[in-house]
Amino acid sequence: MERSSEGRHVCDVLVIGSGAGGLATAITARKHGLSVIVIEKEPVFGGTTAFSGGVLWIPGNRHGKINNPTDSREAARRYMKAETGNWFDEGAVDAFLGAGPKMLDWFEAETDVRFVPTLYPDYHPTVEGGADIGRSVLAAPFDTSTLGDNLKRLRPPLSTITFMGMMFNSSNADIKHFFNATKSLTSFAYVLKRLAAHAGEVVRHGRGVQVTSGNALAARLAKSCFDLGIPILTETPALRLTKDDGRVSGAAVGGSEPRTITARRGVVLACGGYAQDLARRAGVYTHLKAGAGHYSPVPESNTGDGIRLGEEAGGAFEAEFPQPAAWMPVSRVPGKGVFPHLLDRYKPGMIAVLSNGRRFVNESESYHDVGAAMVAAGEASAWLICDHRTIRKYGLGHAKPAPMPLLPWTRSGYLKKGKTLADLARACGIDAAGLEATVSAFNQGARAGRDPEFHRGETSFNRYLADPDNKPNPCVAPVEQGPFYAVKMEMGDLGTFDGLKTNVPGEVIDRQGRPIAGLYAVGNDRASIMGGNYPGAGITLGPAMTFGWITGRYLAGIAPEIASREDAA
Repeated sequence: MERSSEGRHVCDVLVIGSGAGGLATAITARKHGLSVIVIEKEPVFGGTTAFSGGVLWIPGNRHGKINNPTDSREAARRYMKAETGNWFDEGAVDAFLGAGPKMLDWFEAETDVRFVPTLYPDYHPTVEGGADIGRSVLAAPFDTSTLGDNLKRLRPPLSTITFMGMMFNSSNADIKHFFNATKSLTSFAYVLKRLAAHAGEVVRHGRGVQVTSGNALAARLAKSCFDLGIPILTETPALRLTKDDGRVSGAAVGGSEPRTITARRGVVLACGGYAQDLARRAGVYTHLKAGAGHYSPVPESNTGDGIRLGEEAGGAFEAEFPQPAAWMPVSRVPGKGVFPHLLDRYKPGMIAVLSNGRRFVNESESYHDVGAAMVAAGEASAWLICDHRTIRKYGLGHAKPAPMPLLPWTRSGYLKKGKTLADLARACGIDAAGLEATVSAFNQGARAGRDPEFHRGETSFNRYLADPDNKPNPCVAPVEQGPFYAVKMEMGDLGTFDGLKTNVPGEVIDRQGRPIAGLYAVGNDRASIMGGNYPGAGITLGPAMTFGWITGRYLAGIAPEIASREDAA
């Protein structure tokens, strides 16, 4: 970090925000010889990435080819075209598909960032070009004690998806062992060992240090920054952008040391979108306009700062996608925050109903699709219902399976309970006759493993997070052994899709369609190439890191690689 004769901090690239997109840009620019400063308004770094599942959707990646060697870029392109429809951006999609695998290889070769393959199918694998496996990768687990004193500045994982502070990948063996701890000596011993190791970490470091998912990705990116001498200045908010001869030249920043940081090559907006910008989302989210609630689990600091700064500099922002955010059904946990329903909906023996007691969606579709169905139903909320056998086997929402007690959750009102379905309906304010009729009709097919109404369990994605031991359909079982339980799901999101208009290199476009000199946007500050849809696991982080890599190279004078149709074959 340099100081000018006026005492200003000077660098080549200033990155505002510390999520995956921003840190990927910073690392890439630094590795190509540029000086970089990252600023973050919060006391912790990692952004929404640190809360996330840590999955990247990168068609053609080398890890995925192990499980799906016949997949092709052209197939992925057809899938994206089918998924995005009228919002298909040919140039951006071709750049993403061409650069994504190279980005992944580059980070693994040049930094501490590592990935492992997953078995995730695309979310709509039966759509043209969809794949049953091979396009999503996951950040490898990481020992965050290697961050040293910077460990205390790493954003902790979302508390409602940890168990006693421990983290689990959504489909790894840890969860299966914890589910089976009272039924298997092997699992019981595994759980004891895991708990003991975690307790030791807490004693030594004040928190668990063996992390997975997005916390591992955020930590790996940050470690790579520190190894390269890139400062991440926390508690340093950007107040306004500065200009010199019409070019964005830096930013005035606040915090304990208010000053101006000059950026010779460019300023990169990476503030995570506007999921917590209450005024902006109130004008965009249709369910909020209709009077429903919204409870986002993303960091409260995602208040649209980057978009605001970009607009003040003349950048174009349009809320134009049919679905402006990555919807996530959530439940509000008394005293603990918001719980995202990532896993329970897929399990056999669970159904979701509206206030009329009727099902309205295939519960085993993606969180985004279920959220969109909640909005379309006009209530933007639903009740997730199961019987006693199911809740003790899988849990429900934040309530854990046996042997963990249910009483605290029924006492707090988080869980509703009824001896009969009619009792449960009264406790929830659901139409009792409608619920009884729905469960009766569902059970007729469920006893044979079928769901004639919504075809649950008929795609590889439906089955992926279900229970393979439940035969013949891992997603479907009857709801019949009282008492019965329910938790209220309401609307939340994992981040916004609408963002600043950019070109492929990431330059922010003004309202006349021209690039704004010196100003770039990455991550959720940049309009999503997915057009308001959610094609697969990791469609936020995959493009965020890919276009961060493209932008970092562009700032260093390397033209973006635009894939041709011939290359896509």
